[in-house]
Amino acid sequence: MRAEHFDYAVIGAGSGGLTVAAAAARFGRKVVLFEKSEMGGDCLNSGCVPSKALLAAAKHAEAMRRAARFGIAPVEPQVDFAAVMAHVRRAIAAIAPHDSQERFEKLGVRVIRAAATFLDPHTLEAAGRRYTARRVVIATGSRPAVPPIPGLADAPHLTNETLFANETLPSHLLVIGAGPVGIEMAQAHRRLGSAVTVIDAGEPLAAQDPELARVVLAQLEAEGVRLIRRTAIVQAFHAGGAVGLELADGARLTGSHILVAAGRRPNVEGLGLEAAGIAYTDRGISVGRNLKTSNRRVHAVGDVAGGSFTHEAGHQAGLVIRNALFGLPVRPERHVPRVIYGDPELAQAGLTEEEARAAHGGAVKVLRWPFSGNDRAQAEGRTDGLVKVVTGRRGIILGCGIVGPEAGELIQPWILALQQRLRIGQMISTVLPYPTRGEASRRAALEYFADFASNPLVRRVTRLIGALIP
Repeated sequence: MRAEHFDYAVIGAGSGGLTVAAAAARFGRKVVLFEKSEMGGDCLNSGCVPSKALLAAAKHAEAMRRAARFGIAPVEPQVDFAAVMAHVRRAIAAIAPHDSQERFEKLGVRVIRAAATFLDPHTLEAAGRRYTARRVVIATGSRPAVPPIPGLADAPHLTNETLFANETLPSHLLVIGAGPVGIEMAQAHRRLGSAVTVIDAGEPLAAQDPELARVVLAQLEAEGVRLIRRTAIVQAFHAGGAVGLELADGARLTGSHILVAAGRRPNVEGLGLEAAGIAYTDRGISVGRNLKTSNRRVHAVGDVAGGSFTHEAGHQAGLVIRNALFGLPVRPERHVPRVIYGDPELAQAGLTEEEARAAHGGAVKVLRWPFSGNDRAQAEGRTDGLVKVVTGRRGIILGCGIVGPEAGELIQPWILALQQRLRIGQMISTVLPYPTRGEASRRAALEYFADFASNPLVRRVTRLIGALIP
C-alpha cells in the first residue's frame, strides 16, 4: 500500500495539535490532522470550557443567596439543572466553530477522523490508509485516572468526560479527589443545590501553597461542602439505586452520584510508540528541551508529554513551530501559571514559598497584602484572600500566588515579571488605576521596602539629604 506524504502529521485535535496544524498550514505546509474523537479535545468538550460554564451558573446562584449585604433581599435560587446544562452546551457550541473540522479544512489541513498508529519510525496508519510526514507531532492529551478501588468499576460513577452529559442534579455528590477538578466541581454542585462530600487520601489542594489553599477550603466548608482529609477509600458499592464509599476508618458514605477526580493519565495507548522508536513512561512520552522524542522527527506536546494545562500545550505547540519551521532553539517556559477556578480563585506563577526556600534558602523574602486592605475589595464586600509574592536576592521575583476573586486575571502581570526576571522595584514603579484589585499587587511589592524605610541609618541619611535640598 502506497503512503501519502505530508510535511506535518499531527495526532490529536486539542489545543496543542490544533495550534501546530493551523500554524504549519498558514506557512504553506501540507498538513494532515488525525482525531479519533471530538475536535477541540478535552478542554472544549469535557474540561476547561464546560467546567467554567457550570461554575459561572453556580456563581450566579450563590450571588442570590449573598445579596443581603448590599441591601437586597436574599433568595434561595430555583435551579433548573437541565437548563443549567443547556447553558454549558451553548458555551461549547459557541466556541466549537473555531476548532471545527470545517475551519481547519478551509485552512488547507487534511482532517482524518480516525485514530493514527505508527507502523514504523516513519509511517502512520489510519482508517486503513498509510501516511508519512517529515515531522510528526503527538498531541493526544490525557484521560481521567480511575483509581483501583474495589467495587468502583461496578458502581456507576462520573468523570469529567461524562459529568457534563448529566442532566439530573445530584442529591448527594461524592467526590473522589480534592485536586483542582474535584474542588471546582464540588463547589459548583453545592451552589446549585447538591449535598457534596469530598474525600482525599492526602491533603486537599496538596500541590498548592498551603496558606492560599486554606482560604479556598475555608470558603467551601462555609458553603457546606464536607471535606474528608487524609482518609483512604477501601470499597465502593452500589445498591438500591444509591452509590457509596467505605472509608479506611470504617465510615460508610451513601450518595446519589460519584465523581472521580483523581488525576489524569497520558493517552499513549494504541499509538504504536514502540514501532516508532519513541520512549515513554507512565508519566507520558519522554521529550527533550526542544520537545523532540527519541525519534528525532517526532515531537510531543501537552498532557501526553507530561504537561498539565491547555495553555501549556498551546505554548509548547508554538515552540514546535518555531523549532521545526525556522530551526530556532527553544526552551519551554518554566513559569507555567496555574489557576483553580473556584470562588475565591487561586492562581500561582513561579515558585511557592516552600519551593523558593528549598531552592534559595535564607535569601527568600515573602511579601503579603490582604484584600481587606484594598479599597475595591471593600467596596465590593469581598475581602477574602491575599497577594503573596516571593523574592530572592536583590529583589528578583521568584513567584507569586493570589487567592481571591479574579485571581486568574490578577496574576498576569506577575507572569510577565517572572518571564522577564524583573525585580520587585520594577513592579512598584507601575502606575495602576484606582480603585482596582490590582493595586493589592503593588502594595504587596511595596512591603519589600518596609524595613528599609524604618532603618535608623536610612532615616538619618534622608534627613541630611532633605536639609541640603533648597
